[in-house]
Amino acid sequence: MDEDVLTTLKILIIGESGVGKSSLLSRFTDDTFDPELAATIGVDFRVKTISEDGNKAKLAIWDTAGQERFRALTPSYYRGTQGVILAYDVTRRDTFVKLDNWLNELEAYCTRNDIVNISLSNKIDKENREVNRNEGLKFARKHSMLFIEASTKTRDGVQRAFEELVEKIIQTPGLWESENQNKGVKLSHREEGQGGGTCGGYCSVL
Repeated sequence: MDEDVLTTLKILIIGESGVGKSSLLSRFTDDTFDPELAATIGVDFRVKTISEDGNKAKLAIWDTAGQERFRALTPSYYRGTQGVILAYDVTRRDTFVKLDNWLNELEAYCTRNDIVNISLSNKIDKENREVNRNEGLKFARKHSMLFIEASTKTRDGVQRAFEELVEKIIQTPGLWESENQNKGVKLSHREEGQGGGTCGGYCSVL
């Protein structure tokens, strides 16, 4: 069954409506892309197992609706979350500016303060860019988040975003070890005794 799985992690994808959250989920879990994908109603949920540094992790990924009218649904989905992807559309500056609102929501509803966040700037394949890379990186550094640029259309950065997030979570044993303390889980030498990783609080992918 799942005996070789190190842990199950709850990952949340948040951000304004239309930034590509559902496309990110579909590209990562099914390797599909639909440019006409409709806005999420409420919440979508997928599961995928990945390997990181020889450790298998099952990801339970929640894609939340960005529209204001669905916000009443979101508080319960924040509970127990270990990793969060904050997505914005590089062609819509307003979606980048509103990341602050999403961070405030995270702070209000998350049940712990050591979760791992990654800022994902989506749609870098488009030419009408309004948010440059340095702005995104600066925001991520300011809030001690990982950072990656991606395109769900071309696949760029998608797999890497989830891998970076999982790697950082695994390097933070307090985030997941309580669920596995009776299973004899052992960390590889790379994760033992350190949580800084190679990213220094943020990562970027060209």
